[in-house]
Amino acid sequence: MLVVFSVILLVIGLIVVYAISPGLAAGKHVSENYYVNKQIIAVLLGVVSFIAASHVPIVWWRRLQLPLIAVAAVAAVAVRLFGERVNGAYRWIQVGGLSFQAVELVKFALLVWLAAFLADRMRQGELGNTQKTFKPLLIALILIGVVVAKLQSDLGSTGVLVVMMAAMCFIAGLPLKRVAMIAGIIAVGTILLVSTSSYRRDRLLTFMHPESDCLNTGYQACQALIAVGSGGLIGKGLGHGAQAYGYLPEAANDSIFAIMAEKFGFVGIVLLLCLFMALFARIKNVLERAPDNFSRLLITGILAWLSTQAIINIGAMIGLLPLKGITLPFISYGGTSVVFVTAAIGLVFQVSRYTTFGISTEIEEERHESTTDWRRDRRPHYAYSGRRP
Repeated sequence: MLVVFSVILLVIGLIVVYAISPGLAAGKHVSENYYVNKQIIAVLLGVVSFIAASHVPIVWWRRLQLPLIAVAAVAAVAVRLFGERVNGAYRWIQVGGLSFQAVELVKFALLVWLAAFLADRMRQGELGNTQKTFKPLLIALILIGVVVAKLQSDLGSTGVLVVMMAAMCFIAGLPLKRVAMIAGIIAVGTILLVSTSSYRRDRLLTFMHPESDCLNTGYQACQALIAVGSGGLIGKGLGHGAQAYGYLPEAANDSIFAIMAEKFGFVGIVLLLCLFMALFARIKNVLERAPDNFSRLLITGILAWLSTQAIINIGAMIGLLPLKGITLPFISYGGTSVVFVTAAIGLVFQVSRYTTFGISTEIEEERHESTTDWRRDRRPHYAYSGRRP
């Protein structure tokens, strides 16, 4: 069902992008199918990334943690140095005529590194050690704040990364005093980031009173609410609606939930939310049956990543959260997001195949049998039970 829910969400995203592609193309001198064609390519690349992530052994992902972090760090800095500034933020860099959003790679790399790091600390009994556990986590948190929040001006993605870290540390069993200390540092950092940026202050004030300036700073928030409200109970339908024709900014990306509300109405949006909740419930089920600490932490980070991003995107469109410029997983237009989200689902799918049968990656490492094809080992494995059912 994990793959089924993911495919349904991807198809819904394609349908919506297809429906609004003419509106997005109007006035930009491109084909009416320009956006939907690019999204189809993104989905196909997502299928490739899913297959790769679901077939590359989990042990190999663990060994790739440092190269992934290095590449992600270079990409994140390159975005600021060579990327184009859009709406006050540096988030994209052009690679061979295609745009690449480095923060999506950062999410994936942080996921793999942190899962391996915490699993190692747990195995060695050093989870409460200040020098070996708390200090590296604090350094990682500071780097996220400097690179993603400061250099890229992407506070929304920073929030997703922080929630990922917090969830994984909690599941790992990090002492609550340490978690509270990290939370305090995050709170202070967030206040400083907001107070020192006029762009972020405007967004916060817009969130509190969007109707006070609907023609300027509150324009997107007001248009999003108009789109959501105009959908009514069953929506206007795929061939109707005007918000995608230049009225609602970022209609295919950050604001696609509002577009869906306009076209499918309250009923359609409820069904969409049910699909997301079913997917997250399935991921949670895999998490609870994961065969080892590394896999369990990996799935925890993925669940936190996708659910937090969905909450931030949807909350911003209905006025419950400030606008953050963050995509809706599986649905929003954008190749980088689709590729890395489907890769994350590929990791979940791979772990799900070994929740009942398979050999723990930690057991495999202890045996140092790196040349053995672990997929041939089909002995039963029960993650939490000390006896056979």
